[in-house]
Amino acid sequence: MDLDLRLVRYFVTLADELHFGRAAARLFISQPALSKQIRKLEDHLGGQLLVRDSRHVALTRRGEHFLEQARQLLALADRMQRGREPDRVRIAHIFSLDSGRVIADTFRERFPDVSVVESSMDSTRQLAALLADQLDVAIIRVTAAMRTDHPTGWRHALLRLEPFWLVGRPADPPRPAASLHERPIEVFGDPPGSPLYNTHGRYLSSLEQHTGLALRWLGNPGTFDHCHAALTRARDEAYVLEFDSYAHRYADIGIPIHRPLELRPVYPWSLAWREDEQSPAVAQFLRVARETAEHRRWLQPERDGAPLWVPPEDLLDATALVP
Repeated sequence: MDLDLRLVRYFVTLADELHFGRAAARLFISQPALSKQIRKLEDHLGGQLLVRDSRHVALTRRGEHFLEQARQLLALADRMQRGREPDRVRIAHIFSLDSGRVIADTFRERFPDVSVVESSMDSTRQLAALLADQLDVAIIRVTAAMRTDHPTGWRHALLRLEPFWLVGRPADPPRPAASLHERPIEVFGDPPGSPLYNTHGRYLSSLEQHTGLALRWLGNPGTFDHCHAALTRARDEAYVLEFDSYAHRYADIGIPIHRPLELRPVYPWSLAWREDEQSPAVAQFLRVARETAEHRRWLQPERDGAPLWVPPEDLLDATALVP
């Protein structure tokens, strides 16, 4: 029996979303139909690709291995059906954080005739999609494990050191700074042991170990609107450690934000691209990304007297930490 590429595409979409409802909506089919097709694929392959329960969907070890092969298979099929499109750039966002959005908007203004195709996925899935020719450019945190697991086939360059802020409760008085130790610190991330624990979660774990904090892990609701809803429902006093991208959106609606007193965690975002020959559009996009980072001083975040911090494994790339 031949492998049905339609089922493979269903699986890759579900692996990107790790949520049957969202994946079904992207595929324009019902959730029960998607579940049935995934089971059909598992039966054909003779093994379980996903672990499902009432709250989570996660890839099995076999599923992770098949996902890498599936992306390569679909990329090959796409190339056979049509040549590379020189006037298209495929990028990904991590929910509604603004690095990718700002670059994409700037690029569209300069090159309105080039199509920008955008997706949402985390750093690990972005890298897999990039290597499988499903993305042209990724904006990710590059980890030591990524460099070890994929030593060739791609390149990367530091793009932004995005600061974190402490977001207070809506009724808090405004003030410029707050201690990391005066209130519990909450984070929007999936904790160690969760099937959804990811690159962002490992960054937070490293911060937890460095500072001695016991973070409150709130799960990853995704978009700013969902994070805002979770914050406004809270009844106890705490701070939410939040990306600069989101923190200023809180400030714009009157919720106070404070810089951490003891140290300034920054998240190292990098541009990543394949080593193969680039289309003119991709080369232009990379150039716009670098120019945008320089114009916005993304690699020179304000220190405010506190030392910048990234996990030790990021120090090889985060040369901007040096005064």
